[in-house]
Amino acid sequence: MTTTGRPPSPEPGSVPDVVRSWDARADRYLELFRHEWDTKPFDQAVLAEFARRVGEGGRVCDAGCGPCGHVTAMLGERGLDVLGIDLSPRCVELARREKPGCRFEVGDQRAIEAAEGLLDGLVSYYSLHDQPKRQLPGTLTSWAAAIRPGGQLLVVTKEGASDGVVGDPMGGELRVYWAEFMAKELRIAVEAASFRVDDLTVREAYADEIRTRRIYLSATRRSVSAA
Repeated sequence: MTTTGRPPSPEPGSVPDVVRSWDARADRYLELFRHEWDTKPFDQAVLAEFARRVGEGGRVCDAGCGPCGHVTAMLGERGLDVLGIDLSPRCVELARREKPGCRFEVGDQRAIEAAEGLLDGLVSYYSLHDQPKRQLPGTLTSWAAAIRPGGQLLVVTKEGASDGVVGDPMGGELRVYWAEFMAKELRIAVEAASFRVDDLTVREAYADEIRTRRIYLSATRRSVSAA
């Protein structure tokens, strides 16, 4: 029997796979997208509205913060108590360097480690793309447990039907897991996880973005009696 001496590749979309892919791509992502929010007025308005709904001092998790730390920083500037988490240690390292006044930790968005009902809100900005669609119900259930009744959820994803291994959208030879969603399926999944969907908007891509429409879903955590 012949062996290469290399460890087996992690299962696509698994935690080790996400860590592997993002540790390898974090620096490139930061280089490409460090200033992307400068030209995204709609996204800025969406975050501002989320912050208003949560209220000043609200405890919020930025799930899948990435290496730039944009969302964590912008919500912090609007008076929220924000923690950015990411599975990739390299992403967290870079985010801490980019936004030294913000808090970032290594953590798994699929199993938010917060006392039940501790959070006033949670933001998922493109972070659902890295995990298989079949894991979405479990992830949303984890978020629902972490967010207090009346708390806010903001989910932003790219629209589409992908659910598997693809070439890296940023280029290069790396193969990565990539899941996309349609607005209706996202709404159904969120409502099934004890949230009330308050707004669902789909926008066209900006001129400098990948030509894929974006979905913005805002929701409120239902109370136990209303679930």
